[in-house]
Amino acid sequence: MSAKRRVFLSATGAAVALAATAAVAVAGPVANPDGPSASARPGKPAAASELRVMTLNLWHGGAKVDDGLQLAVIEKHRPDVVGLQETSGHSARELAEELGWDHWQSDADLGIISRFPFTSEVETSRAAAGVRIRIDETTGQEVELWTAHLGYDPYGPYDACFDGMAVEDIFQREAQSGRTPQAEAIAKDLAPKIAAADETPVLLVGDFNTPSHLDWTEATKDSHCGYGQVDWPVTKIFEKAGLKDSFREANPDPAAVPGTTWSPVYPQHEGSTGVDEPQDRIDFIDYAGDKLTVKDSVSFVEGDPKPVPDQAGNAWPTDHAAVLTTFTVG
Repeated sequence: MSAKRRVFLSATGAAVALAATAAVAVAGPVANPDGPSASARPGKPAAASELRVMTLNLWHGGAKVDDGLQLAVIEKHRPDVVGLQETSGHSARELAEELGWDHWQSDADLGIISRFPFTSEVETSRAAAGVRIRIDETTGQEVELWTAHLGYDPYGPYDACFDGMAVEDIFQREAQSGRTPQAEAIAKDLAPKIAAADETPVLLVGDFNTPSHLDWTEATKDSHCGYGQVDWPVTKIFEKAGLKDSFREANPDPAAVPGTTWSPVYPQHEGSTGVDEPQDRIDFIDYAGDKLTVKDSVSFVEGDPKPVPDQAGNAWPTDHAAVLTTFTVG
């Protein structure tokens, strides 16, 4: 999340940032529950012994590259459900129409697409929205899938790596960014669902715009500007709420597998120039419920995207890596 991106968001992406904090609260469902039935969808499994969950920030609906390949990414990696951020008010709908999937599209930022049918109206929280999805017609098994996009500025790794702030000062600015109160509100709203997650699993995915306390440790301080253990508030809030980080369940050693998602196109602070950009895992797939077991989780980027400002020709459509977790169900 470079300074250049800060300027871009403030100038042309205000609707996105606003949607992440406020507009989502009034955005209604525009899913197509009366669209193609689950049994009619090509390739839809009869029963979900596995569930493939993806989160993907679309960088303003793919508008920053000439030929965004969001559809190709989804077709190649075969997720069953996808939580989207920065849809620019259209990408979830357009992707779902191409795939014949159910979807929900907010006015500006968030979206959900699913090869399985929605079985509820979309609910909203601060900077998040979710829907119930039936993943197995035979057993009736459902999951709750929520997508979130938390506040982006101030950004904690900049405070640490560029300004050398004390941890307590960084945490004050985490609250100032909106992330901490947003996470607290989401955790409160999801609490009754998490309490019932052994019956209906809960998934919270998205761009949290913060590193994880599971990643900033004594063992990884050389990768994080000399800071040792930092208990980043957002991920601690979600952990305390009963959500588990699927990527770290599958890859428990952050030194060996950092899982960086920010940013494949910002190796330096201004893209290809300036000081080194802090590289962090800020996109997550969290879950609750003993019917889900993590089989595998990866963060990935297709190809070798060029850094900003030369990104227009990239096949990879976004400035984030995607995250994909495969769960066994049962």
